[in-house]
Amino acid sequence: MRKKRTVLFFAALMAALCAAGCGAGEEKTGSAPKEDTAILVVSFGTSYNASRELTIGAIEKAVEVAFPDYPVRRAFTSQIIIDKLKKRDGLVIDNVEEALDRAAADGIKNLIVQPTHLMDGYEYDDVANALKDYEGKFEKIALGKPLLSDDADFDAAIKAITAKTASYDDGETAVCFMGHGTEDDANGVYAKMQEKLEEAGYGNYYIGTVEAEPTLDSVLESMGGNHNYKKVVLEPLMIVAGDHANNDMAGDEEDSWKSIIEGKGYQVECILEGLGQIPAIRDIYVGHVRAALESM
Repeated sequence: MRKKRTVLFFAALMAALCAAGCGAGEEKTGSAPKEDTAILVVSFGTSYNASRELTIGAIEKAVEVAFPDYPVRRAFTSQIIIDKLKKRDGLVIDNVEEALDRAAADGIKNLIVQPTHLMDGYEYDDVANALKDYEGKFEKIALGKPLLSDDADFDAAIKAITAKTASYDDGETAVCFMGHGTEDDANGVYAKMQEKLEEAGYGNYYIGTVEAEPTLDSVLESMGGNHNYKKVVLEPLMIVAGDHANNDMAGDEEDSWKSIIEGKGYQVECILEGLGQIPAIRDIYVGHVRAALESM
């Protein structure tokens, strides 16, 4: 009996050692170790706390779930917002340079940087330029694409926003998304979005911007051609429902989009939800992170 127990003990011991050895071997032949690689999600930022976690935080969480082997870090590009959050809430958030310095100091060798910007505009270019100064501090740096980069992105984004607002497709409602707008050539994404919406049969969807083309006036002119409209639904074409959404779009001031459109005789409903709250939009960013990882 004693001999039999001894044999069983050594058999169990060998099995445990084999399992441990096999696991170690798989880890070595897999992807880069977790402590050597990180994902930095870079956003413009917002001082609206609730919207921040529902949008930026949700995107970061989606990346964490999709890539559990890598730590996900946060950085904002707006120093004004960073300073405001620190003074008002005691919340400390790195800017891009601080986040890069921190990653290098922590021994990160491979860094994936994923901006949450809508387009390849000034803000995105600033992130790309900042990375050039840090190439020597990391073995590899990969920059993910912004939300709207190719036709597949546009198609996925259109599918996401139209599915979200499908209940308003009643023949009497215009759905208008308000973008920020930019003087950069990348502003063309708004016209392209409008064109692709029309091509897909969404003639009651309109894209406008606060600070560029197409303007609210041009949106109203386009809407005026349909005399069946009684109601207009406003929603931000921005990752976060922040200051522009709450004030320029949905504010009670006479120059807000809501007030101007109501002045034209339409009933107006405002949806204060950023694009980051839509799972299908977050999936686009996850896809861009995956592509950046595969490029390393």
